[in-house]
Amino acid sequence: MDADIWMDLADRLARSNRSRAEVNLSRLDRYSEKNDTVLVPGKVLGSGNLSHSLSVAAFSFSDRARSRIQSAGGEILSVEELLERNPSGSNVSIME
Repeated sequence: MDADIWMDLADRLARSNRSRAEVNLSRLDRYSEKNDTVLVPGKVLGSGNLSHSLSVAAFSFSDRARSRIQSAGGEILSVEELLERNPSGSNVSIME
């Protein structure tokens, strides 16, 4: 768990709750590619469309975002699940 990505995440989470990230699906779609794994240190919102499958880990998801990610063939993970699956943090992008 000493991987740089997890240390970066811990630093981001040390900030105020008011400054937690909120990322729309349109942003995920624009800045990711098919089968990428993306970590959002905050909430994923359902605005926009997702045209490819992704694994998305976040602290929370709106119902609409959850539905659209699954409809695109994607996977929804908690941050804890991602950490268990990928302790090295390889091939994971953080998006704010």
